Amino acid sequence: MDLSICIVSWNVAADLRKCLESIASQSDELALEVIVVDNGSTDDSLQVVRRHSPSVTLIENETNVGFARATNQALEAASGRYLLLLNPDCVLSAHALRRVVEFADTRGDAGLFGPKLVYPDGRLQYSCRRFPTIKAAIFRHTLFGRLFPRAAGPQDYLMATWDHAEAREVDWLSGACLLARREAIEDVGLLDDRFFWGSEDVDWAYRMHQRGWKVVYFPEVTVVHAVGASTDQAVAATVLRTHRSMLRLYRKHFCRWPLVWLLVAAGVWARAALILGQYWLRGAFLKALRPLRRRTR
Repeated sequence: MDLSICIVSWNVAADLRKCLESIASQSDELALEVIVVDNGSTDDSLQVVRRHSPSVTLIENETNVGFARATNQALEAASGRYLLLLNPDCVLSAHALRRVVEFADTRGDAGLFGPKLVYPDGRLQYSCRRFPTIKAAIFRHTLFGRLFPRAAGPQDYLMATWDHAEAREVDWLSGACLLARREAIEDVGLLDDRFFWGSEDVDWAYRMHQRGWKVVYFPEVTVVHAVGASTDQAVAATVLRTHRSMLRLYRKHFCRWPLVWLLVAAGVWARAALILGQYWLRGAFLKALRPLRRRTR
């Protein structure tokens, strides 16, 4: 088996069907299997798999056990030389699977590979990044970032000044579409399932580097990633889980002094509160505008 594709799905039936169709269109180019782990969906996700993709291995969880734990279920069931983590809101370009496996075969020193991710309108997603810094956390997706749009922290973190046109080694890659070499997983271990959502891909890449494996961005393959198909259904919970994971990542790999940990924790939760405040204020503002819009129609 060349490739095992591991998909974790939660209430994204329409996206999941498109994703599986894009896989099926190139399934004759290499030996592959598809494993879908459903995290307690209440929509038609299970029916989509059973009716339209009966060859897919389906693992059903009664509840949402988190992305990392569900992904590990798929990884443990997989038999491929390579294992591809793929979000259900991704659509593969033609020959993407064969090309990324062929490239990985030329880089025996690398444990993780990531293609170029783009939004549905074709804009580039910054899917390969440097390891996070406190400066990036302060200015990215916050009011401070809007007040100081030219702050260097987020730009450096996203590698935004680079054109993303050639393959290169990077710190970490988005788990939305991430190819892993089996030997690297056996050496480093599975995802850390204490990360319910967010930072599990950063942690995995960090551990890869610690064990001497390279992490490589490969832009010759393009994948359309819609972003937020699942997380938009639970914005507040996602923000809280993301920041909890940020703290776990910092404590696991970067924390040396208890006092520094307390200061960072205070800053992380203040950031979460700021982002939630921005979200709720925006929602309240849009709600207040609805009567005015009706009058102008």
